[in-house]
Amino acid sequence: MITSKQLLICCAALLSGAAAHAADDNGYPTSDRVLYVQECMAAHPGHYYEMVSKCSCAIDSIAAQVPYDDYIHMTTVVNAMTIGGERGGTLRDNESIKPEIKRYRDLNAKAQKGCFIGMEGPK
Repeated sequence: MITSKQLLICCAALLSGAAAHAADDNGYPTSDRVLYVQECMAAHPGHYYEMVSKCSCAIDSIAAQVPYDDYIHMTTVVNAMTIGGERGGTLRDNESIKPEIKRYRDLNAKAQKGCFIGMEGPK
């Protein structure tokens, strides 16, 4: 017969294993997932809990398709494109980074479409 203490230890072990597996999805740290969700929610205002779910779905989709190091490289390039002035112009004119920008935008658009972000609901 299993005691309540043994059952508690077993449940704790299962929960910690599930949490470790979820957090290790392609090496994406929680903080980067949170930042993505916050930026997504700012770009797509809506009902709070609905958008938390949709934006979390999108970063999970991206994490399932792209290793974390590739994601960081792509987002760094995309974010660097917003630098104003001559420094930003140097980046914007750099042909070698344009495939990374396209790759990220396509990946992000596919994830958002799959998670129903930016789609109008029934009227």
